This record gives sequence, C-alpha cells and structure tokens, in this order.
Amino acid sequence: MTTAREIMTPGAECVGENETLEVAARKMRDLDVGALPICGEDNRLKGVVTDRDIVIKCLAEGGDPRTTTAGSLGEGRPITIGADDSVEEAIKTMEEHRVRRLPVIDGHDLVGMVSQADIARSLSEDQVGELVKLISY
Repeated sequence: MTTAREIMTPGAECVGENETLEVAARKMRDLDVGALPICGEDNRLKGVVTDRDIVIKCLAEGGDPRTTTAGSLGEGRPITIGADDSVEEAIKTMEEHRVRRLPVIDGHDLVGMVSQADIARSLSEDQVGELVKLISY
C-alpha cells in the first residue's frame, strides 16, 4: 500500500493566518505553488488558500490583498489526509470534497502536501484518467 507520506511534497510552507493575501501571493510566486496551508498562531492548520481564492474571494469582490488576511479566507475545518493514509484514501477524500490538494498531517503536525499531480505520478495511465474525471466532475 502506497501512503500519502511516500508521494507527498514534503516541507509545506505556511502562510500565517494574520498575514495578508499580498504576502501569500508572493510566497506562492516564490515557491511556484498555487496553494498554501494557513497556519494559526497556535501552529495548527486553519485552512488552505489558493491563488484562485485570492482572485475570486478578494480581488473580484473589491477587497484589498494588502489588508485582507489569509485567515479570513479559511473556511471551516480544513480537509486533510493522514501521512500514513493510503493513496486510495487521498483520492476518495479529494473526490468527496472536490479538492485538488490536501495538507498531509502526522499527528497534529503539517508534514507536506499531496496534489492531484503527486497522486497521478503514482498511478497507471488508466487510473490517472479516472482520477481527473472523478475530481473534476
């Protein structure tokens, strides 16, 4: 059984819940990623902010990314996967919640991120097509 830990991108960098979306956007640019976990003052995961969130939920609504905090876009309990959970469980979670990225948690610690692309690299060509269809449907 392949686990999330085996396919994840380790060392996910967070944006603080009180940091601005401008800071988040710069981190995304510098890291060449489309999403960042949002971490609280208590070092707990508060959510995930995507580049699309910044555009749709801030800019398109007339918000100012220099004053809007990343934490203001964190909605509810973050969707995560355990480090030792199977790739099949990650796929099921992505499908159920219609997300393309999952923070990987080991106990209470954020240890990485699993993306649709990470999963695709571990599957056969037929399985990749099914994964994309399920998540995108």
